[in-house]
Amino acid sequence: MQPKSSRKQFLGLSLLLGVALLAVPFSTAAEKKKTLKIGFAQTGAESDWRTANSESMISEAKKRGIDLKFSDGQGKQENQIRAVRSFINQGVDAIVIAPIVETGWDPVLREAKRAKIPVILTDRSIQTADDSLYVCFIGSDFYEEGRMAADWLAKHASGKGNIVELQGTPGSAPANERRKAFADGIKKYPDLKIIDSQSGNFELTGGKQVMEAFLKKHGKAINVVYAHNDFMALGAIQAIEQAGMKPGKDITVVSIDAMRAAVQAVADGKLNCTIECNPLFGPIVYDVVAKVLAGEKLPKRMINKDELIDGTNAAKLLPTRKY
Repeated sequence: MQPKSSRKQFLGLSLLLGVALLAVPFSTAAEKKKTLKIGFAQTGAESDWRTANSESMISEAKKRGIDLKFSDGQGKQENQIRAVRSFINQGVDAIVIAPIVETGWDPVLREAKRAKIPVILTDRSIQTADDSLYVCFIGSDFYEEGRMAADWLAKHASGKGNIVELQGTPGSAPANERRKAFADGIKKYPDLKIIDSQSGNFELTGGKQVMEAFLKKHGKAINVVYAHNDFMALGAIQAIEQAGMKPGKDITVVSIDAMRAAVQAVADGKLNCTIECNPLFGPIVYDVVAKVLAGEKLPKRMINKDELIDGTNAAKLLPTRKY
């Protein structure tokens, strides 16, 4: 028979060994479940599109248990640059930027590169001589959107008309590319002419104010409004109605984004056409971040497919709009 003291020592050693063995897998599991920390520098909240974009990023991060450091740039690049530097100091695993403008990013992106933090651009691209400063761009083809708008207008306006253009934020990728593509697209139609062009800064009030000025200056000589986004188009529609005219009939209105309010306006006959630009980036952005951190090789540009919405399909698509 084993002495009591020996049995106690054996039981004590067994208990300690059991605790030690149990501690190993729990420690490993905790390491595997390390919370991912991501910084997101948003442009601001200038439109319903941007609000939907932010909500997609925030809600998807919560769903995946990601610690998202969200910063609203309030329409100023300096705020975004400050946010990116803060993300670097916090030691985030990745940085996501929706750049307000295309230029001026190289210095802060070099800082992120030195810190070995991958940077992913969403929605808007940048101009840089060193493409290694960011991993990839995820977004729509703004040039293609502008081209689609020009083609639709040329077909439905019989290649004739005086156009006023509501530009987006000066220096931004969507404003630059949508303007160039539309201008390129109507070159082969000499009777389609842009008679005035001004920035409404992608805002409803900006679009309304610029359209009011256009109507005061050009009056009934205006046949077409080309807006770089839906919010400005909806503002222009308000101005047209207040001037005693019928948007969609007296003046053709063409826009980009395909927000729910704009699709409703198409169904109502006030907006003639809108080109989709999907804002729901959350799932694809976090999938890409996971692949980047896993060391996968990715394409430099990942382009979302966009759809044209006009009177032929607006009513059918309206119930499906999530933004």
